[in-house]
Amino acid sequence: MQNTKDILDEIFSSPSIFKDRSKLSPDYVPPRLPHREDKIKELGLAFKDIITDPGSSSQRVVIVGRVGTGKTATSKAFGQEFKNIAKMRGIKLEYVHLNCHRQRTLYLLMLEIANQLKLPIPSRGLSSQEIFELIHEYLEKRGMYLIVALDEFDYFLNTAPLEDIYFLVRIYDEINTPVKRVSYLFIARELGIITGLDKSIKDHILRRIIEFKPYTSLELQDILRDRINEAFYENTVMEDVVKFIADTHGYDKGGTGNARAALETLEMAGELADRDGSPIVTLEHAKEANSRVNPEASVLIDNIRYLDLHDLILLKAIISLYNKEKADYYPMGVVEEEYKKICEDLDEEPRKHTQVYEYIRRLRSMGILSTKQSGKGMRGRTTLISLSVPVTSEFSEFINRELRGRLQSPQ
Repeated sequence: MQNTKDILDEIFSSPSIFKDRSKLSPDYVPPRLPHREDKIKELGLAFKDIITDPGSSSQRVVIVGRVGTGKTATSKAFGQEFKNIAKMRGIKLEYVHLNCHRQRTLYLLMLEIANQLKLPIPSRGLSSQEIFELIHEYLEKRGMYLIVALDEFDYFLNTAPLEDIYFLVRIYDEINTPVKRVSYLFIARELGIITGLDKSIKDHILRRIIEFKPYTSLELQDILRDRINEAFYENTVMEDVVKFIADTHGYDKGGTGNARAALETLEMAGELADRDGSPIVTLEHAKEANSRVNPEASVLIDNIRYLDLHDLILLKAIISLYNKEKADYYPMGVVEEEYKKICEDLDEEPRKHTQVYEYIRRLRSMGILSTKQSGKGMRGRTTLISLSVPVTSEFSEFINRELRGRLQSPQ
């Protein structure tokens, strides 16, 4: 029987199939972004005036797409290269990337912008507007321009006071200056919350929208092969592994189209191969990795465990609709009718429309649901609702299990 030292020594002395595991990290921005070249071009066209006609206007662009569709990596890659091009053309430009989950208030966002610009802020208490004025003054003195990318922007919209949102998106209404030095890149999972904002704010945000669609299986194969070349030693990952992972996560094959989840599965498969002392990643490693790395579960399961009874009934209603007729989105009225039927089956009093809408808003903010407004082809305007995860038998059973638990416990 091995002692602890021998076990750990064996780990460090065993060869690994990983050449550079950091290349699989969600924070890594690769030199090439397969199937996002057109998005980089759209961003370049959107922000072109910063270089060709600096200071003439403040650009605002929205990137929208589900988790794992390349929004963050594309934004960071664009920001770095755009900054380099600006420098070559004699324009001083900075790009800062902030995450609204980490910097949760307008004040913290302003502090982080100042921090990334290496601008010291006085210790005395300053308001968000005062910090922005210092930032703008700093840019003015140096003849600089700034692109601020706000990742997870929908989280900020869900939590920030209306006056903070107004100040952020209409900043040059508050600060009178002929030269516009700050432009914005808003990165969000969905447009639903933006389209529901006050018109005076919404019109300032939705000037230009770039949509990132979920990746197909073939697109994921290209992404996986690129990362395999960077992260693994040559000929250590079999082609059937690539296809299996891509087919599992590809949107056209019933997955979420989430490249981040596909890469996480690949990394776990490599880890399992190292565990077994295998010189290659086999299909069996990929299958085991897939059963361990369930992106929907890892992101949502903990949240779902704490949902209220009627949140769960609402989720069951959407699953029920999907099982009857597969569709990407369902109208609010149809979801509500199915919710009422299930409430009746469970002998539960259904909640009123306003409360049901609040459930939907909450589930959307947690990433469990996605919503959008109906367009052409439907009478009137209605909210369309979709689950953000695939409706698998495992997910359905999990919801049923949680629902049974709530019904059996005292309310």
